[in-house]
Amino acid sequence: MFNVFPLMTVPVIVYVIIAFTLGGADQTSMVAALNGPVFHIPMASGQWALPLGDLIVILGMLCLFIEQIKAAGSGTATIINHGLSMMVFVVAMALFLLVGKFGTSAFFLLTLMTLMDTVGGFVVTVVAARRDLAVGGEG
Repeated sequence: MFNVFPLMTVPVIVYVIIAFTLGGADQTSMVAALNGPVFHIPMASGQWALPLGDLIVILGMLCLFIEQIKAAGSGTATIINHGLSMMVFVVAMALFLLVGKFGTSAFFLLTLMTLMDTVGGFVVTVVAARRDLAVGGEG
């Protein structure tokens, strides 16, 4: 079940929840909500404020890393995962292009990560399958 579920849906769903709870009716209020700091981290050079949008992008990067590790397989679950990842990308792209609240830099980066998940997943799976065929053909 874990191998089939595309993890990039998690940051996209988190963004959707934030857009409809914290974000106002337009893009400007959504940008203000995303730029608001979630917490401050004390550093030697001063306080580092971590904005909500950056936190969502960090979550997306972690999910993308796990997705790329999962893509090394060549089984049926991996192929289904790639198809579902492509659907997540199409939905994210449609939201980015058509809905004002989603036209932010943070959501653009999430959409780009879903594209990288889809394309990278297919490439890694093809390379892994080619390696499996090469090893199986020698024996």
